[in-house]
Amino acid sequence: MPRPYTLFTGQWADLPFEEVARLASGWGYDGLEIAVSGDHLDAWRWDEPGYVEAKLAILDKYNLKVWAISNHLKGQAVCDDPIDFRHEAIVGSKVWGDGDPEGVRQRAAEEMKHTARLAKALGVDTVVGFTGSSIWQYVAMFPPVPEKVIDAGYQDFADRWNPILDVFDECGVRFAHEVHPSEIAYDYWTTVRTLEAIGHREAFGLNWDPSHFMWQGIDPVSFIWDFKDRIYHVDCKDTKLRFTGRNTVMGSHLPWGDPRRGWDFVSAGRGDVPWESSFRALTAIGYTGPISIEWEDAGMDRLHGAPEALAALKKFDFPASQTSFDAAFSTKD
Repeated sequence: MPRPYTLFTGQWADLPFEEVARLASGWGYDGLEIAVSGDHLDAWRWDEPGYVEAKLAILDKYNLKVWAISNHLKGQAVCDDPIDFRHEAIVGSKVWGDGDPEGVRQRAAEEMKHTARLAKALGVDTVVGFTGSSIWQYVAMFPPVPEKVIDAGYQDFADRWNPILDVFDECGVRFAHEVHPSEIAYDYWTTVRTLEAIGHREAFGLNWDPSHFMWQGIDPVSFIWDFKDRIYHVDCKDTKLRFTGRNTVMGSHLPWGDPRRGWDFVSAGRGDVPWESSFRALTAIGYTGPISIEWEDAGMDRLHGAPEALAALKKFDFPASQTSFDAAFSTKD
């Protein structure tokens, strides 16, 4: 069976949900990875009579399915320190409230629990998102940071996320954390430590998005193999590297699309992600879930880019062999 292709709606939350469904269906997508954002999904309405049914009816109208939903923005606020103007712009008034940092974290955690309940109501078993981090601010490790501060950061993550994951377990839903700078797990070793912090509980896995690996120098293919039992979802976004000696990995506080940046997100298939090797690795670990296109490219119109990315990635993906190597070359008497 070929893997289904979905469009992540996070970058489309300015459009009505039905309009995004109409566009994605017309472009040939199999479904949507629906963001808890805009009018696409509201986790607080998970048990409102008729709410879930109305969303499923829209999908059915356009012959689309849903395998995963996402809540990156509220997940970000669960562990972040500081909580400031950046969060006010992304978490919405219900979670922001009066802006008291601990209150924001608590309300964000409550929304993540509701997101698990919403996923169950939709018949979905995977929620994609961020965790936030109280120690990302120390990534440069200067001024010097005592080891006990880093230890406390991982403990803070475990203390805040284990109660959320308890609800995920109750709902039979998994959380797929997107390994990403600014999160508790952002590269190889921080992913190892994050899984250790929560005792490798099965409710917590990973969303493989290679775009964030490329500019950090992480091999996206090896990452698939090393964490093969934790790849719960796949988001496809591409990155173009332009390290010139002036253009560097840190981005220089320059906006997306600025040619002075050392790297930028581009439409899938136009960057440096080794897509064919990555898809082969996903096949090798037995991943049969959706390939979700997270479309971002500051230099391209999204109405052109989203269908182009779908066609580009399908060229690199193909069904696995139905005959094993050993069987193909075996001899019989």
